[in-house]
Amino acid sequence: MQTAADSAASPLTRQSFWTEGGSLWLPPQESTTAHEIDAIFYFILYASIILTLLVTAAMVYFVWKYRRKSHADRPVDVHESKWLELSWIVVPTLLVLVVFFWGFRAYVSTSIPPTDAITINVKAQKWAWSFAYQNGAAPIPNEIWVPVGTPVRLEMTSQDVLHSFFVPEFRIKHDVIPNRYSYVWFEAPREGTYQVLCTEYCGTAHSAMGARIHVVSRGAYYDILRTGPPGAGPMAPVDLGEKVYTQYNCQTCHSIDGSAGVGPSWQGIWGQPRPGSEQGVVDDAYITQAIYAPQAYIVPGYENGNMPAYDGQLDETQVAGVAAYIRELSGAATEADTTVPSGDGAASDSTATQ
Repeated sequence: MQTAADSAASPLTRQSFWTEGGSLWLPPQESTTAHEIDAIFYFILYASIILTLLVTAAMVYFVWKYRRKSHADRPVDVHESKWLELSWIVVPTLLVLVVFFWGFRAYVSTSIPPTDAITINVKAQKWAWSFAYQNGAAPIPNEIWVPVGTPVRLEMTSQDVLHSFFVPEFRIKHDVIPNRYSYVWFEAPREGTYQVLCTEYCGTAHSAMGARIHVVSRGAYYDILRTGPPGAGPMAPVDLGEKVYTQYNCQTCHSIDGSAGVGPSWQGIWGQPRPGSEQGVVDDAYITQAIYAPQAYIVPGYENGNMPAYDGQLDETQVAGVAAYIRELSGAATEADTTVPSGDGAASDSTATQ
């Protein structure tokens, strides 16, 4: 579990989770159903260890006891033992039945959310998660805020390929499937920040597909519903574009230093010719089309990139921010690109506000 300060200070990674409070085998239990999963896991683990030791000990004992002691030794006939045969049928059957009914009970309790659960929509695509509250607010990439001590139901789908939503501390893991909705729920009893992982290989940047769940107080949660997530205030277009670049994991395909990637680098591309495209050069219209309808034109050499569409996920302001950020990376940013809108038609220099 991370603290809020740790979360704000560090980027999303797959390695910064479950470092404190766990056991030798499992991370700490941070949901109300985690103990059920752990109980059946430990039962299977310890039963397997005990059976392995018993079988190994019996093998060693029989090898020693019935070893050939001289050349005159001859094997004797062994008659069946009904009690022995019955025991190795009944005991494994009972163990399997215990695991089945115990596991089925845990499956039901972790699959059916309470009736008072709040619902959050989750969409997966290569290689980011987006979360949408049901109050109509715009989807939030790779970050989700939920109230402590409240059941949360996630309604999930995928825009492209098969993904899998996994939160180790909550002991929840569920496939996220294209053109189908799947569901999972959890209730976190303590505040904290937890790592979300994709555990279904989904492409080149699968390992970078991470998100965070922030468990906050009920007051903080309703403040976020009313005013948006932290840091949602006015930003200079360049800063907004850089934020979108980071939050939506654009760096998994597009570098900003000119290095090759799955997609073309953003460095120095503003104004470059794009023969065959509708616009002919990289400008605002080209950027908008590349984000909302990326299959309309594919840069030669990047036909295998298969960039997903962000129509409905990024609004016009965010797309304009991306274009401003690309101008900044190309040395073509204007004063308006670095100016924070004041909200009343006036503007102030971004550097003066920081």
